[in-house]
Amino acid sequence: MSGTGEGIRKRILAVDDDAIVLTRISSILRNDYDLVTVNSGMRALRYLGMEKPDLILLDIRMAQQDGIETLREIRKMEEHKDIPVIMLTGVETKDFVVESAKLGICDYLLKPFSSKELLKRVRRVLEQDEREDEEL
Repeated sequence: MSGTGEGIRKRILAVDDDAIVLTRISSILRNDYDLVTVNSGMRALRYLGMEKPDLILLDIRMAQQDGIETLREIRKMEEHKDIPVIMLTGVETKDFVVESAKLGICDYLLKPFSSKELLKRVRRVLEQDEREDEEL
């Protein structure tokens, strides 16, 4: 069934340059959510030029354009600046956490992550976003 009670599946964009991580995310979330996976920040930005997902899972360390740079670009996009983002990464340094927080992330989940923890955090962010939409 769906990730919400309304029967409309939420769309999640997962961005990671590791195919194994994207496969794992997909296997965890695909039953409850529509999942789109891309392997670079540049591909994520191209996708966002056409679609607006309900949530973005974003790795920090990626070739060419890292997750922080990608997130900065997303926040500049008027129609996408409010999309909730969960940083999903193996990077735990204080600078990255602080920079991510300044850019308005909703959560920061370290790899390796458990299926249960990823699902719990995704549901919490999407339910919180839904409640805020209802209040408008």
